[in-house]
Amino acid sequence: MTVWDRPEPPTRPAPLDRERIVAAAIALADEGGLEAVSLRKVAARLDAGPMRLYGYISTKEELFDLMVDEVHAELLPEERPGDWREVLRAHAHRTRQAALRHEWLADLLGGRPSLGPNALAVGEGTLAALDGLADLDTVMRAVETVSAYITGAIRREIANLRAERATGLSKRDWQRAYGPHVSRMLATGRFPALAKAVHDGTEVDAETSFTTGLDWILDAVAAKLAQPPA
Repeated sequence: MTVWDRPEPPTRPAPLDRERIVAAAIALADEGGLEAVSLRKVAARLDAGPMRLYGYISTKEELFDLMVDEVHAELLPEERPGDWREVLRAHAHRTRQAALRHEWLADLLGGRPSLGPNALAVGEGTLAALDGLADLDTVMRAVETVSAYITGAIRREIANLRAERATGLSKRDWQRAYGPHVSRMLATGRFPALAKAVHDGTEVDAETSFTTGLDWILDAVAAKLAQPPA
């Protein structure tokens, strides 16, 4: 029986429910990452005994599942655009914004799908936007491709943010610190493609990079959807 199917115990002697437990866990994770979350710490946050939480949640993994599903509520659109590209584009940007608010989400994206009610609603909306545009297998591969891009791009961005905090160096400071080493390596002539990228490439911010890559992925999906069935 999943955590969503299992009934909650009575609230006495003190008011407690999964909603409050999950809110406390998310607050802890927002402050200190997933490593800051444990049933003991959540119980302390709620001024409750740790054993009481086991009536609502059996494992930390169940708690993570509930946390991810709660964040999926932030991904549900207020109004659904009619065009499938806009549906997928809006979903991608909402996911990125949610991950920037809750950096720990990047650690739990990908892998097996979340089966909570909010996550299922997000998945339903995504598939419904593509329904009838191609055979089901093509639609599923399209959704998987866009999802893989979103996950990879978000994880890279969050990793960079964490590196800045861990080292105390901004991206520009890091480039200055390692610039002499990179210049010496490029001067050997062994890395001409990298040298061209470093000297002639245009640097863009994270949001622009995310948006550009997303548009390219959606263009590729559109081309595939337009192909006649094999």
